[in-house]
Amino acid sequence: MKVILITGSTDGIGKQTALELAEQNHKVIIHGRDKGKCLKTIEEIKSRANNQEIDFVVADFSNLDEVKQMAEEVKSKYEHLDVLINNAGVFLKKRMTDEKGVELTFKINHLAHFYLTYLLFDLIKKSNDGRIINVSSIAHENADDDLTDLMLEKNYSGYRAYANSKLHNILFTYALHRRIKNSNVKVFALHPGVISTKLLYEGFRISGSPLSVGAETPVYLATSENLLTGSGKYFIKKKPTRSSKISYDEKLQEELWDISIKLIGLDKDEVERKFSTIS
Repeated sequence: MKVILITGSTDGIGKQTALELAEQNHKVIIHGRDKGKCLKTIEEIKSRANNQEIDFVVADFSNLDEVKQMAEEVKSKYEHLDVLINNAGVFLKKRMTDEKGVELTFKINHLAHFYLTYLLFDLIKKSNDGRIINVSSIAHENADDDLTDLMLEKNYSGYRAYANSKLHNILFTYALHRRIKNSNVKVFALHPGVISTKLLYEGFRISGSPLSVGAETPVYLATSENLLTGSGKYFIKKKPTRSSKISYDEKLQEELWDISIKLIGLDKDEVERKFSTIS
């Protein structure tokens, strides 16, 4: 039985992933920003999966203090974490920022997950088979690499913000893999497919494949024993696939890494020590 935390798992692909992992008798930790919705979700999953080992944590990912509190709660309750699935995401049609001017699509879809991964990494390292899974999107192929306009002050569109954040998920995956490749922790990125979710409808006004299709690759990456050489790769339909050309730009990866550290307010040397390759 694995201990698995899935962000953004009170609906959509995250909820379906949680349900299927619970059906495999893993201990699943649900995350959402609303306690009532979390409680409703865990009761539904307990009933449908016949698995009582379902927990939850609450945090609004637009607030990094809440991300930190959530991580502290997880660390206080669990001795290790086998899988972290960074799934939570938003599509915002209008440009919104926090009090420091950080654009919220970037903050919620990328920055909060960077921070959460940093905060929980010691717990993941305690697993015999630690895994970090970053849910990206094929939309990243339409992203731009202009980190000078990271907050999209010049030319905002909901799609540009979303596509860029999904590129950031992959840039983060590759930069992290370089640092942890000699450890016992693996990191993956994935495109789940064009799936009928609230985000898809609100952002694109279209429908897609069933949620069960969207959960296939994250469930596979969380549980498969055939991934000894798969770390640091991008998956579609459970197979490693080439991501966009710019996603392999190591200079871009490192620029985003450094910007992320600065925006969160972390010490760069401490971050590098945390993500050391010592298993």
